[in-house]
Amino acid sequence: MSLSGKLFLVTGGSRGLGKAIVEKIASQGATVAFTFLSNQEKAKQLQDFVAQETPGKAIPFPADAGDNQTSTRIIQELLQDYPRIDGVVNNAGIVRDTPFYKMSSNDWQEVFHTNVTGVFNLCQAYLASAIRNGGGKIVNMSSVSGIKGMKGQANYCASKGAINALTRSLAIEYARFNVQVNAIAPGYIETEMFSDMDRSVKDKLRQSIPARRLGTPEEVANLTMFLLSEASDYITGQTIVIDGGITV
Repeated sequence: MSLSGKLFLVTGGSRGLGKAIVEKIASQGATVAFTFLSNQEKAKQLQDFVAQETPGKAIPFPADAGDNQTSTRIIQELLQDYPRIDGVVNNAGIVRDTPFYKMSSNDWQEVFHTNVTGVFNLCQAYLASAIRNGGGKIVNMSSVSGIKGMKGQANYCASKGAINALTRSLAIEYARFNVQVNAIAPGYIETEMFSDMDRSVKDKLRQSIPARRLGTPEEVANLTMFLLSEASDYITGQTIVIDGGITV
């Protein structure tokens, strides 16, 4: 599953799952461009860590995932300095959880702007160059919320369900160009979201998972690395669940 010498682009890469994915890819000797919305300090810390602790390289880009022009600009800038982009990871995402009867139009639109329009923008910006270069990889970060549904997450669940459907559609459309498009649907993962959670709530959550634990960002990063590598060349159009058995 060597990624050495390759170039990848990860959205929302400065923290959480995105950060773990950037570090994992860079640890294999790849160059990783990553986007971040506003936290320049975290982005610089990640860039420095990759430079000091891995054989790879990290290139930060401030960007709003939902902005079509920004996605196109980043792809164009990278292709000025590198012959090809070997794959992209659509990781950027937000939540605006609230009961449906209280959900505002803004709550709905903001989630779709980042979670769905952002994926559309980057996929469309990337695919032309992938076809010219004989193939590529797209990994879309979905969620078990797009499969089983969650209370108070109508907007988020709908956005992740849309990503699953988009993944299947693009996989069919671009398979003949040697472009593999897959999605990853994590369950409960030990990220910053859970760090301040009350211990009793965490314990109850763990008991609801057959594996009796939360997943780790590294486990999701390992799966992402596999889907970006040549080892997964015959896998496309799949939403791969990594959840400790919670959706079984």
